[in-house]
Amino acid sequence: MSLHSAPLETQLAIDLIMLLENHNLPAQVVLDALKIVERDFQQKLDQENLSAGSE
Repeated sequence: MSLHSAPLETQLAIDLIMLLENHNLPAQVVLDALKIVERDFQQKLDQENLSAGSE
């Protein structure tokens, strides 16, 4: 399977891994940052779901 035919989330994950590894950050810093990113996007998703439900 080529990367171009992989699911979009897999492509994005690979891009993010490469980006983060290029910064040579400690693994714990990356994991802590990803938790913040996850919370942010979860809030966006929750807001989208609320907006879609009110239509």
